Amino acid sequence: MVRMSDNHSYDAIVVGARCGGAATAMLLARRGHRVLLVDRATFPSDMPLSNHLVWPPGVAALERWGLRDELARTGCPALTSGTIDVGPFALTGRFPPAGGVAEAYAPRRRILDGILVEAATRAGAELWEGCTVDGLLRTGDGETVRGIRGRVRGRTVEARAAIVIGADGMRSTVARMVDAPTYHERPARQGIYFTYWSGVPVAPAATLYSRPYRSVVTVPTHDDLTVVSISLPVDAFRAARADIAGHYARTLDEVAPDLAERVRAGRREERWIGAATPGFFRRPYGRGWALVGDAGYVKDPCTAQGITDAFHHAELLTDAIDTGLRDPRAMHAALVGYEQRRNDAVMAMYEFTWQRAALEPPTPQMQQLLLALRDDPARTELFFGVFTGSVAVADFFAAPAQQPAA
Repeated sequence: MVRMSDNHSYDAIVVGARCGGAATAMLLARRGHRVLLVDRATFPSDMPLSNHLVWPPGVAALERWGLRDELARTGCPALTSGTIDVGPFALTGRFPPAGGVAEAYAPRRRILDGILVEAATRAGAELWEGCTVDGLLRTGDGETVRGIRGRVRGRTVEARAAIVIGADGMRSTVARMVDAPTYHERPARQGIYFTYWSGVPVAPAATLYSRPYRSVVTVPTHDDLTVVSISLPVDAFRAARADIAGHYARTLDEVAPDLAERVRAGRREERWIGAATPGFFRRPYGRGWALVGDAGYVKDPCTAQGITDAFHHAELLTDAIDTGLRDPRAMHAALVGYEQRRNDAVMAMYEFTWQRAALEPPTPQMQQLLLALRDDPARTELFFGVFTGSVAVADFFAAPAQQPAA
């Protein structure tokens, strides 16, 4: 339901009410700022293209915000371990904790996003659902953004603010309207197809079946459903569009035959969803505007960092904007610092993800590492921590391997 105040003047307007946007609106509102949150969707609603996973650092953010228990009560299975099946053997390990939290979740977005939107409105943010933003208001010289123009149920609406935050995804309308520059661009290397299955029981864990130029992932989600995804090199992904079901079934047979049997005995509950995702950064600020979440930084979903990154960047951006709203002279420097802290936090994972997205056979060095990990549970746990974001990429790969206990 759209709740519109008589005074359409705010400290901040957030365009996009999914993970990055709703979290940013909530955090700014909790600091006492007048916030308008707008989205073309209504809530609760699903977001079809999602990697689902909220790794322990993301769950730790929910804990800081007082929302961890709310997610847990929805019945989404808690994931405390993972398995990487490389063919000749499989590695299984627990997720190392982050901020005292050791579980992950793979929630449906209609539930997770609904929790965040409700938290934002409880904090005092005003919500305009079903609002399509089709223009930005600017100062007379056209240099500084000062608000939005949009449509709600056919009605033209305007709202003004000291800053407009684009949290509207990879194809961000706000980023396009301000012509935000991109950098560190990488083309898509792989594509993913997935859907939801009933009657396909899996362990409460994230499981990766990794083979040269093919991979399969399973995670349990809400309503006793299992997300089963396949990844293919980008050319094969595009060729598979003509027969997604056939390519999907053949990939399962080749990569994970036991899982393929369970999938054949199960029931597909929803449509096929697929995408090949490039990587890039956008400069996430300018005069009167900022970007957060996928609007500002996108990477391949193979390491499933999107939601966790969105939460972290919402906190970083909130700190910067709070500083700038309290002292407008400090806004530019605060936003410059936001970009630097964001990039410092994600760059190593961005490169690691780019390497993983090639789906290439493991190098001799990686083969040696995987073999060594079979007999080293403690280091295996740290290896899983690289994927969850609890252990820094550089820290793990720079550290000398410990000799396994006899």
